[in-house]
Amino acid sequence: MFKDQMQQDVIMVLKFPSNSPVTHVAANTLPHLSIPAAVTVTCSRLFAVNRWHNTVGLRGAPGYSLEQAHHLPIEMDPLIANNSGVNKRQITDLVDQSIQINTHCFVVTADNRYILVCGFWDKSFRVYSTETGKLTQIVFGHWDVVTCLARSESYIGGDCYIVSGSRDATLLLWYWSGRHHIIGDNPNNSDYPAPRAVLTGHDHEVVCVSVCAELGLVISGAKEGPCLVHTITGDLLRALEGPELCQRPRLISVSSEGHCIIYYDRGHFCNFSINGKLLAQMEVNDSTRAILLSSDGQNLVTGGDNGVVEVWQACDFKQLYIYPGCDAGIRAMDLSHDQRTLITGMASGSIVAFNIDFNRWHYEHQNRY
Repeated sequence: MFKDQMQQDVIMVLKFPSNSPVTHVAANTLPHLSIPAAVTVTCSRLFAVNRWHNTVGLRGAPGYSLEQAHHLPIEMDPLIANNSGVNKRQITDLVDQSIQINTHCFVVTADNRYILVCGFWDKSFRVYSTETGKLTQIVFGHWDVVTCLARSESYIGGDCYIVSGSRDATLLLWYWSGRHHIIGDNPNNSDYPAPRAVLTGHDHEVVCVSVCAELGLVISGAKEGPCLVHTITGDLLRALEGPELCQRPRLISVSSEGHCIIYYDRGHFCNFSINGKLLAQMEVNDSTRAILLSSDGQNLVTGGDNGVVEVWQACDFKQLYIYPGCDAGIRAMDLSHDQRTLITGMASGSIVAFNIDFNRWHYEHQNRY
């Protein structure tokens, strides 16, 4: 029974030669992109642009065809697979020794063409071309090392907000120009772009941040203390005060419906409304490394050191599904644009693609309860 379950759940496993934990996954898989891909980054800052093959109509769905059946959705980056152009894919610029590389250190633009990286000793964050691996922009603005990055949803032309958080306890909001592929609006002044806003209020190093352009909000967490909600113009709206044990936020995910899921260390989760009301909380016995909300904000997907992907109802943390365990811890996750494939980055240096069907659980859940 379990084996059959496994075949339905796991679509494929892709093992990279480097063995370094995959710490960031960005699945920008929209068909109109010039390269639909799952971009992965490892702890050793080796990135890969793994081409996404459209798998619409797979596994018994309408339009299913046998020719498609042997196509796996993700094809390993040829430069990584045959070890030929690894130097094109390695970010070798010096990171600050005290930085722990995690999923928050990277942002991939919505067209998969650029990767933004933080944690450098010179207090900058940097933009690299995924095609050539070359450094295209260095952005300064913080007084101390930049510890985390996030981006908002992209608009039609690829414009979006980028937020950088730092050890200096502040966050800076930047504008990414999809047309010029730079931070800032002016290609003639790409050396010194100015941030759109400075967000203050934390007392400690900023460790996680999420930005939602639809709501016009930035939600950030520092090493200690409450998470803060700012507008994108820089006004501090409120602090999200969790229960007693929820003092150290580590991961934040915001839905455009205005729900904010925060994971604190030691397994605590809270769901806040954007007005600061605590809606639900739970405790899990896993050190969670990655959380993700489905695009409609109804479902929460979590994964951590136990190597188990779990799906929850976001509003009340009811458990909907548990996937068969993987043989390594989960470090990062992302969903394909059609919300049907979940890609996890593993501590063993591989990625696993899972079949995911949110509607099925909602239906089962409604029928069951």
